[in-house]
Amino acid sequence: MSAQHKMAETTKTDAELIACGKHVLRTESQALSLLAEQLNGDFVRAVRCLLNCQGRVIVSGMGKSGHVARKIAATLASTGTPAHFVHPGEASHGDLGMITSQDVVLGLSYSGETAELTDLITYTRRFSIPLIAITKKSESALGGSADITLTLPNEPEVCPMGLAPTTSTTMMLALGDALAVAVLESKGFTADDFRNYHPGGKLGKILLRVGEIMHKGEELPLAKASDKMDGVLVTMTRKSFGCIGIVNEDGTLAGIITDGDLRRHMNNDLLARTAGEVMNPSPMTVTPQTLAAEALKILNEKMRTNFFVVDDRKPVGIIHIHDLLRAGIA
Repeated sequence: MSAQHKMAETTKTDAELIACGKHVLRTESQALSLLAEQLNGDFVRAVRCLLNCQGRVIVSGMGKSGHVARKIAATLASTGTPAHFVHPGEASHGDLGMITSQDVVLGLSYSGETAELTDLITYTRRFSIPLIAITKKSESALGGSADITLTLPNEPEVCPMGLAPTTSTTMMLALGDALAVAVLESKGFTADDFRNYHPGGKLGKILLRVGEIMHKGEELPLAKASDKMDGVLVTMTRKSFGCIGIVNEDGTLAGIITDGDLRRHMNNDLLARTAGEVMNPSPMTVTPQTLAAEALKILNEKMRTNFFVVDDRKPVGIIHIHDLLRAGIA
């Protein structure tokens, strides 16, 4: 480690470093509060413009604003609004061809005077492509040219020199989130829709439904309430779930018999009794639409290992805690 780095490490005490962090967070938080307070009809117009977009939302910005623009495009795309990032520099060298008259352009520039956005702005004006601006100056090159301008509070950057994009990019990012969430709520975007765009990783696992991993068909351990226990035990042992569902004549679930129920009813006449006499008439059930994560939570809370999946009170599957663990729900 160089002497310069060693010196830098010793210039601030622990308390001073924590104070610095708190100052940054509090300052940016205040800026976000100001931004929230000044949302007005322009925000509504921007949301409706995005909702009415027949093509894609093209998000663009330069430097740190460009990094934020990429994230906004990704958030929109993952929540049901087709979007992608176009680099303003590359746009001037052919990537303007990615933008069609059906699209909406969302341009980010805190100063509103980013030179690299000039050709992109001109292109939207030439072909009547809706342009939404996020900037601090409504009268800037970007803000003045846009169809809709979302103006950011003129808050100073939080770095000591007031130069590094910090407060400004935080506000841009948060405003992008506000637009995306307002759009998805207006569309009635659901958890199932969300999973269509997030099939992998932890999110995909969290949004997995019981119906997608349950055992069904011939795997189901079922017997009628009138069946004798000698035959019920054979079926229960063969299916290997440690339980068996007891159904009524109409196929609805009447109860369940578990290993514990067998122990509680163990006596000389057990095999001669009917399943209806031995069963627990209050089985724990879920539906195929139940989130797998919720199913695991229920099993843990109730200290059970499995339960039946019912649809219109009829058993259509069975789920074991091991199935949930194998699916990566833990």
